[in-house]
Amino acid sequence: MGGQEEGIVIRPPMEPVTSGKVFRPDRRFMYKYYLMMVLIAVGLYVLIIGSWLGIGYLVATVDETITYADFEAVINDWFGLVNLWFWVIMAVWMVPATILIPLYYKSIEYSVISKSGEAMPEIYVKKGIINVTRKHVPFRTITNISSRAGPFDRLLGIGNVEIETAGYSGTSQWGPEEKLEGVVFYEELRDFILQELRKFRAPYATTTELVAPERPVPSLEGTLQDEILTVLREIRDLLREMAGR
Repeated sequence: MGGQEEGIVIRPPMEPVTSGKVFRPDRRFMYKYYLMMVLIAVGLYVLIIGSWLGIGYLVATVDETITYADFEAVINDWFGLVNLWFWVIMAVWMVPATILIPLYYKSIEYSVISKSGEAMPEIYVKKGIINVTRKHVPFRTITNISSRAGPFDRLLGIGNVEIETAGYSGTSQWGPEEKLEGVVFYEELRDFILQELRKFRAPYATTTELVAPERPVPSLEGTLQDEILTVLREIRDLLREMAGR
């Protein structure tokens, strides 16, 4: 007996259904985080150093035993050390943040169009470094969609699209369920999602109420159900005649 040939499993070509055509936030979204980080550090520096100098000046003004010369001597002796320790403490979180921001930026993926170019029935969002989250938000569950651009967003020319769903609106959590952040064409993206969303509503609802699309009533003419209804009508008419006699 000859050896049997192993069968070859041929998998049919399938379109990736999890993501579709993926796009990412613009690089300016990453620059936005860098800018916010620097402004937070500068703001804390002004607050802490300003408070220290202000309190010292008030003490020198109120307390007669302390002269302005003593105040200036303390500033000259400790100003450099305070600055050094401030920026050392800031580096504890700024250095890791500088490394994590690009990693977080590269982890973000959005998709609303399939590989074939047609609109998907859902919005795909992926993000996260340690805990990677892949979320699919079906259009039929969306209750509200809006675009938002804060001061830093407008400065850099980007914006966000915020999405709320019926199930998420009933929870105690604040804010939208999902956000598509750092998108240059955020208004066009909002309009595209809104256009696809309207296909699932007839008419389109602007509140949290979901309106099911109207369906045509099927015709029963010539079917078994039609014959049963005819017999039932004849029995009804016969009973009426008997009751009238």
